Amino acid sequence: MIETIYALASAPGRAGVSVLRVSGPLAKDSLSALSNESLPGPRQATLRTLRSPDSGQPIDSAIVIYFASPASFTGEDVVEYHLHGSPAVIRMLLNVLAAQPGHRLAAPGEFTRRGFENGKMDLTEAEAIADLINAETELQQAQAFAQMTGALGRLYHGWADTLTRALAHLEADLDFPDEDLPDGVANDVLPVLFTLEQDITAHLNDNRRGEMLRDGVHIAIIGAPNAGKSSLINALAQRDVAIVSEHAGTTRDVIEVHMNLGGYPVILADTAGLRPDQLSNDSHGLIEGEGIRRALDRAQNADLKILLFDATLLPDLDPPTKALMDAKSIVVMNKADRATLVVPGLGISALMGQGLDQLMAEIITRIEERVGRRDTPSLTRQRHRTALKECHNALTRAMQVSSPELMAEDVRMALRALGRITGRVDVEDLLDIIFRDFCIGK
Repeated sequence: MIETIYALASAPGRAGVSVLRVSGPLAKDSLSALSNESLPGPRQATLRTLRSPDSGQPIDSAIVIYFASPASFTGEDVVEYHLHGSPAVIRMLLNVLAAQPGHRLAAPGEFTRRGFENGKMDLTEAEAIADLINAETELQQAQAFAQMTGALGRLYHGWADTLTRALAHLEADLDFPDEDLPDGVANDVLPVLFTLEQDITAHLNDNRRGEMLRDGVHIAIIGAPNAGKSSLINALAQRDVAIVSEHAGTTRDVIEVHMNLGGYPVILADTAGLRPDQLSNDSHGLIEGEGIRRALDRAQNADLKILLFDATLLPDLDPPTKALMDAKSIVVMNKADRATLVVPGLGISALMGQGLDQLMAEIITRIEERVGRRDTPSLTRQRHRTALKECHNALTRAMQVSSPELMAEDVRMALRALGRITGRVDVEDLLDIIFRDFCIGK
């Protein structure tokens, strides 16, 4: 028998109201034991006094809502207890539920897993629930909500339907050669595969938009010692997160700050100053060398990088920093208020706060150029990207082979890869299409 599970569905700690969820075939039984009253109507909020079944001791006066299977989050019978958010109340109710036959504490994510297993959602929608809970910016919320309500799943299910139909036609041509089927089934399938391959290619070439929105846009501040990197990250974060000192080499490790810029989640990193020509083999030099190595690694892997130069040293530019200029770079001249020459490009003063609004606007513009705003749903996880690349490769092979058998196998592999994203691959779908489209055997 399926076990009935229970867990706190709201955040732990004191609160005005906490929600405890029970799901499974015995959810109604434990409610009856707690309230000793008739079962409330489905989806009706009912005030009940909850008592310990053994001692009769009152636990709380709570709002109880019963969701009858299959019209619930998990697809099972579900009871929600909306309690006063007292640790003592919650502990007492958890202890009572633990003593009920067939009940146990839910494992992490088990409610959502049961919803998936009972067909209430696919894997993309299940993943989006966690993304929505963890969303910190408006754009993260919008992306997670769209995915949770099926936008990404509908795209992949549509592609899967196309592949299923193509595979069904190929399988029918191979398995029923004596039937009166249309000639050249494989040739008819090729344009369908080509169009789908183009759609998947465009979907993959999205500059990791969805992943950056979900995980954050990584921006590294790179520059020579004393260029003002720590002062800049403190100014942008509006709090002291890095030590500011006149002594070169103060920052040895990467310091990260999470920010919300224009709705985009940003992870801003302060790095060690670049001065490889002054390193030595003593312990101090080895530690600083590791800091420089990490700074260069962060610069290479960042989505954007701020190359910070000391404007008081113009016209000279720090050679190691200058060597990192590329399309991902925003060149910034710090200490522009003390410069003796005209400052080219974006001049700021991190200590005085000058030019920071212009810098923030430039960062947001560059993020929008890189990420963009698209009407179609975006990839949000590396898992999706890996499976789609496998699907794309299989489609490419299918269009290059001359054997119908090999074409069918590659289409089958493409469909299987796509099904791993949503968690749904059904062989019965093939049979339905074969018999419906071709009426084999009449």
